[in-house]
Amino acid sequence: MAWLVMIATLILVAWIVSLFTILMLSFFPFTNNRASPLRKRTNVLLVIAHPDDESMFFTPTINFLTSRGHNVQVLCLSIGDADGKGNIRKKELFQACVALKVPMQQVKIVNHPDLQDGFGKVWNHSLLANIIEEQITSHCINMIITFDNYGVSGHCNHRDVHYGVSKLVYDALQRDIDVWELVSTNILRKYSGPIDIWLTMIWGMLHSNGTIQYLVNEYPRRSYRAMAQHASQWIWFRKLFVTLSSYTYVNTLRKMQH
Repeated sequence: MAWLVMIATLILVAWIVSLFTILMLSFFPFTNNRASPLRKRTNVLLVIAHPDDESMFFTPTINFLTSRGHNVQVLCLSIGDADGKGNIRKKELFQACVALKVPMQQVKIVNHPDLQDGFGKVWNHSLLANIIEEQITSHCINMIITFDNYGVSGHCNHRDVHYGVSKLVYDALQRDIDVWELVSTNILRKYSGPIDIWLTMIWGMLHSNGTIQYLVNEYPRRSYRAMAQHASQWIWFRKLFVTLSSYTYVNTLRKMQH
């Protein structure tokens, strides 16, 4: 029994120290590459599947970009109508983006009959690529950020968004646009909360070629405020997820090759 108490104490101490470190990093911002292309002001398109993806998974990235003057556009490819709350969730996404310092007019939500939220709902990759390409052209986008091929949680809609972007990159994208994907981590790292920043920093030092970028959330409280705007989804297990998830505290972005 004593060793369980000791382990729990060590985890608690590590959690507190890690969270304190993150708060300190708000005064001394961190990336693994000071010459990172993410430091150059540009027009960025964040491509997500559902309202609340931006708050559950991408807030370290959004906070990093908005605090450095990037023009962030959000493209959400469904209204999240799996439970019949699509119209409510649209409004919640706008409010969450405002909490993340992304103006409402820079948020586009797609409601297409072939892009409906739900497990088992297969999204056409060509259709996704066409919609994303229209947004790139309309807003002179220089950089795209989206899910990787696992999509953090394995949700099929997240994965289809990745493949839609990939299709655009490999089939049609001729312009000089950087494309970055959010790296999915194993379950231990995923639920290690702020403690994951230490592994992130170590791995960041091992990748100096610019294909991996690590962004620590400089404003973690903003993540909670943003997710709380999704009132229809803000139930106990999502509150627990936002608290325990390493994605609240740090994002690892990998450059997609094209």
